[in-house]
Amino acid sequence: MHGIVHSEDLPQRVVGYLNAAASAKNDWREAESLLLRAQAIEPECLYVYYTLYKLYFSHNHLSDADRAIYLALDKASKQAGISSDWGMLNAQSCDWQDIQSPQHFYLFSLKALAFVRLRQQRISEANEILSKLREIDPHDSVGASVIEAYALGAIA
Repeated sequence: MHGIVHSEDLPQRVVGYLNAAASAKNDWREAESLLLRAQAIEPECLYVYYTLYKLYFSHNHLSDADRAIYLALDKASKQAGISSDWGMLNAQSCDWQDIQSPQHFYLFSLKALAFVRLRQQRISEANEILSKLREIDPHDSVGASVIEAYALGAIA
């Protein structure tokens, strides 16, 4: 987890939970509990979803990370007005270039899902996700090419 959070863009009551979770780095279960509380009080705050799936991933709890990513994708898709089913999306589904948008968070979370799939040895699923990311984010604004390079190394 990252250090202390100072963001004007986040609800103040969430910042306290995020900071407490960051301070609990030696006790991931405590950090998880704090993040779940933050999510409960501010269910629309996408950054909490990111922090939660990153926590799970960093502690190699891949099934929990998977579940948290799907919650993030669902929440971001609703905020962006797009399908939560990434297979249904295309370059015209929305303005993917707006980096301050829920759809950009969706792309970022989709990249995280591809990485989790690779770590789970689900290579073909990861490649399908990466292919979709190439289609809807051709400028690679979320850095999916890094995960693609990792996938190629995993296959080799």
